[in-house]
Amino acid sequence: MFELIREDIRTAFDRDPATRSAWEVLTCYPGVHAIWGYRIAHYLWVHHFKWAGRFVSHLMRWLTGIEIHPGAKIGRRFFIDHGMGIVIGETTEIGDDVTLYHGVTLGGTTWERTKRHPTLEDGVIVGAGAKVLGAITIGEQSRIGANSVVLRDVPQHSTVVGIPGTIVSSTESLIENGRINLDHHLLANPVAEALEHVLKMIDDVNARIDAFHPRPTGATAEVDEQLERDMEEEQKKLERFLGGGGI
Repeated sequence: MFELIREDIRTAFDRDPATRSAWEVLTCYPGVHAIWGYRIAHYLWVHHFKWAGRFVSHLMRWLTGIEIHPGAKIGRRFFIDHGMGIVIGETTEIGDDVTLYHGVTLGGTTWERTKRHPTLEDGVIVGAGAKVLGAITIGEQSRIGANSVVLRDVPQHSTVVGIPGTIVSSTESLIENGRINLDHHLLANPVAEALEHVLKMIDDVNARIDAFHPRPTGATAEVDEQLERDMEEEQKKLERFLGGGGI
């Protein structure tokens, strides 16, 4: 038991750059407290003290804002950063070295008393607010982007974003020098890429039209120039949006 506690404290130092001392982890990390409470609840659950296991789980939910069903199976060096609003369902299976951020739901999708919650393999990172639903498998060392909704299996070493979750790239090993790479904000943006492609097509069409229709003169030319300025302004707004600046 004490070895697991020491491992949990080391894990906090490995995953959270804000960690300053072991005492701080022991007293101020609700994610670590929730894991300790889960271990007690899980022990009671597997030894057929079902109500007692659920009651301990309920107490830890009240104390930490993190709900972990005592029937879930969780591996070692599991880390919950911040944690508020996390829900982990009964048949969830979590491997080693997994990291969850606040607002994550590992939820079920059927009334049948079967495997109905996700399986997260080793080294998975799930961003804030993401929902992983159903008896699906998230392959090892994959990243789920913040606020994504994942409904299908994800292969190993994948990056998933969007609603519903879409695989946008593959990842190299997320474990570097014994630590997980926490740069989970470096994700592809398929919507921006699609819009950039549309902009290039529009530029190409405009160039072809200009080649067939020389610029008019006089008043018509002034209208044409104003229209061109308006189009350039709209394009600048779109480019600012794609760059994250907003309209």
